[in-house]
Amino acid sequence: MKNSKPLVIFGESILPGEHKTINVEIARLHTTTKLNIPVIVRRSKLEGPVVLFSAGIHGDEINGVEVVRQIISKKINRPQRGTIICIPIINMYGFVNKSREFPDGRDLNRVFPGSKKGSLASRFAYHIVEEILPIIDYAVDFHAGGASRFNVPQIRITENNMELKLLADIFNAPFTLYSRNIGGSFRNTCEKAGIKMLLFEGGKSLDINDAVANEGIKGVKRLLDYLNMLDPKHIVEPAIESSIYIKYSVWLRAKCSGLLHDYNMVGKFVTKGTILAIITDPFGKFEQKVKAPHDGYVINANHSPIVYEGDAIYHISKNSPVNDDE
Repeated sequence: MKNSKPLVIFGESILPGEHKTINVEIARLHTTTKLNIPVIVRRSKLEGPVVLFSAGIHGDEINGVEVVRQIISKKINRPQRGTIICIPIINMYGFVNKSREFPDGRDLNRVFPGSKKGSLASRFAYHIVEEILPIIDYAVDFHAGGASRFNVPQIRITENNMELKLLADIFNAPFTLYSRNIGGSFRNTCEKAGIKMLLFEGGKSLDINDAVANEGIKGVKRLLDYLNMLDPKHIVEPAIESSIYIKYSVWLRAKCSGLLHDYNMVGKFVTKGTILAIITDPFGKFEQKVKAPHDGYVINANHSPIVYEGDAIYHISKNSPVNDDE
């Protein structure tokens, strides 16, 4: 069925069959230089869902930006029906500074739904909520691990939500984690607004990993194909294996400070006692083995060459509930 209604975003009208890049300016840099956040919108002439692909809520999580960039450059964002909105970099301020936070020091992903007269981060969150959320039905928000921690490609959803479970099955990332919503997060705000959001985690900050980005792209094409929005010229790669679901996990912390020599077990299933790394001093006096405390999948690994006692260095799945403060 053809659609004739215009879509209005940040005061710009996009008609069916049109595509438009809307440059949003919330605040200028301290040098008075303009800083625009491009919102790329493509509409089909046919009615259908509105899907948002976003990244860069944390300005240093480049791998998510790369996924959305590829969605655009490979023309995956040209819908067969409905509308696809891409925001490759939500936190442009942090991206410019290679920083996780906004210039006001706040984490954008902790201030949603924001405030019209609040901090800079809060004001930006407010505009996203007011202008974008009311018109979208589905969303995938792309993230990467922070503080040199490498996340295996994974989708995060809340437990006991069958709609999200179905979408996670369709996306079929290598891993799917049941993860509670955090107050002030974009995902939490979307859920309250009735928007079906998948949160993708993969890679680490200030890094581009092609294998991780490829998993994101494959998942996006599967999702759009399921929604009958994917242009037929794009090939959907069938999943070789189903996503591994993880309900419980625990962080393994460094028992001493030193140099971390990682044995590259991330993404693998390890048994109790498997050596994951060694920690050494710089002077050749000691070496301490880091062993898996139980059987499980290593879903995150700290790639920092230097660690301190108590630092979280590996995130490992577990079959039973755990007390985890990370």
